[in-house]
Amino acid sequence: MAIASLRRLCGTLAVLATAAGTVYAGPTVEDALKLKPTQKDVEYVTPEKADIEGCTIKAEKTGGQTGWVIRDKAGQVLRRFLDTNADNVVDQWSYFLDGLEVYRDIDSDFNGKQDQHRWFNTAGMRWGVDTNEDGKIDYWKAISAEEVSAEIVAALADRDAARFARLVLSSEEVKTLGLSDARVKDIATKAAGATEEFRKVATGTKTLTSASRWLQFGGTRPGVVPVGTDGSTQDLTVFENGVAVVQTGEKTAQLQIGTMIRVGDAWRLIGAPGIVGENEVLGYFFTARNAERTEEGNATNPAGGPPQPLLSKLDQIDKELEQTANPQQQAKLTADKAAVIEQIVEAVNSADDRALWTRQLADMISAAVQSNVWPEGVEKLKTLYMSLAKDPAGEELAAYVEFRYLTAEYGRALSSGAPFDKVQANWLASLEKYVQDRPKSADTAEAMLQLAIAQEFAGQEAEAKTWYGQIRDRFSDSPTAKKAAGALTRLDSVGKVIRLRGTNVADRKPIDLAQFKDKVVLIQYWATWCEPAKIDLAQIKEMQAKYGKDGLAILGVSLDAKPEDLVDYLKQNRLPWPQIFEPGGLDSRLANEMGILTLPTMILVGKDGRVVNRGIHITELEREVGNLLSTPQAKK
Repeated sequence: MAIASLRRLCGTLAVLATAAGTVYAGPTVEDALKLKPTQKDVEYVTPEKADIEGCTIKAEKTGGQTGWVIRDKAGQVLRRFLDTNADNVVDQWSYFLDGLEVYRDIDSDFNGKQDQHRWFNTAGMRWGVDTNEDGKIDYWKAISAEEVSAEIVAALADRDAARFARLVLSSEEVKTLGLSDARVKDIATKAAGATEEFRKVATGTKTLTSASRWLQFGGTRPGVVPVGTDGSTQDLTVFENGVAVVQTGEKTAQLQIGTMIRVGDAWRLIGAPGIVGENEVLGYFFTARNAERTEEGNATNPAGGPPQPLLSKLDQIDKELEQTANPQQQAKLTADKAAVIEQIVEAVNSADDRALWTRQLADMISAAVQSNVWPEGVEKLKTLYMSLAKDPAGEELAAYVEFRYLTAEYGRALSSGAPFDKVQANWLASLEKYVQDRPKSADTAEAMLQLAIAQEFAGQEAEAKTWYGQIRDRFSDSPTAKKAAGALTRLDSVGKVIRLRGTNVADRKPIDLAQFKDKVVLIQYWATWCEPAKIDLAQIKEMQAKYGKDGLAILGVSLDAKPEDLVDYLKQNRLPWPQIFEPGGLDSRLANEMGILTLPTMILVGKDGRVVNRGIHITELEREVGNLLSTPQAKK
């Protein structure tokens, strides 16, 4: 049945009852579940075909409004299609995930066409308006700064200028900000040219491709430009120097968001984004005025940002690093790169820009030390950290660099041949001191995670759970908290039902662990780059061939960085069980939900859906499966 026909079928409530109370048949569960959100980036639950029989669709009242409600066999809401104005026609279509409404299509003018699209609860706060009712969002009524950054990345990946344009401050909105006439004119001019600048960035970038994906958003806190600044008549909330981390294959890049201004419940852009290393952008409000810079400085550094000659030199070094495999040459080029970035730090005018480039310097050196490309860089990091530590105003930046120094020092020690127990003891002691000295640092959560991991691997699970719990409670908004919460779920999972949902890479259909009813299920977390995991696959194949007919099911969870690696491997190595995948590798949702820290990790689930073993080794598998399956063949 066509979707348009389905919308008409589910769009009328007149079939619910006549005036005499006679009830007629409504839409079937199967037909109702074929409806999909108008916008494509929505994660919601759709039951497997085998589970649809247990679902129900009934007319219910919700807040005094009547509609069709679809529930799964456990009674949890999957969909809700409401008539909000009592005209017997559906005008609100809602989709659910884990019992929470995450998305809603709305026909607000009751003309039979959807014109608003909203995300809720764990899906965020976006509220898009489709003024011409063509299925495409025309502007955002509400959107967070983080969601703006994700939209920009998606627009760049698709080279979609229209998607970017709906994020830009309009000329009408500029006039509501209470700024001086000169500022209004200046910002309006910048905003008017933003989309064209975006097109240049999108077509010219070599860093971002159609495979690029948004990972996370970070930056300093938003600031308020107070009333009276340059003749303004009201406070203005501004977010500058925010950075989105973007993943393309195994590489990551930083995307500078530029200046965002809060207008009502939405954040608006006034210019195009910049890609670190390609076309950096500066903030508008919190950066020193061009007029305060010297004419000589403007010649090579027109916006107070990195001088173009230094950026060109940096780009040349990166190209040479890509082309050489000689260790001595790599070390020399890395040292040269560090020196150039240090010059950039000295050249930029704003404190925010200096901090941004200092962070990049620390990240680069730490990575080079840990990969053994430039072990001597650890001394450079130590010097940098100690110089920053002397400035009380730079505590946050000093903490950032210190953590990279500690990590680099640990990496160098590991590759030095020193006794592991001594290296590990020093590492843990330095982490504990960092946590004590830097209780509110952004990296403290990561330091605590490293301590938790070490305790867990040492068999000290009570201590590990204490660290995981502190991360979850003290840093609840951080990505690390998701990993910590997942680790607690995993450690406490024996005897409990766990949740695992994803999409099968073979047929793109959703898979839910709950669908393996009355099966013993082996969940294997693995990746094509993990040799021990690939070695285990041969024995898992034998186990499935031997016990599959008796009730053993296998579910693979790939934590590869990109889907191409998994797909290519499966073409050459057939695995006769489903594989689910989401981008992000060990930082993906699939990894974080169970706090997966190392590969391979295998979890064994009994027929009742409860975890039997949360970390089963391949050598234990035959015995454990034999105990769980009741057939004579299984117990042989």
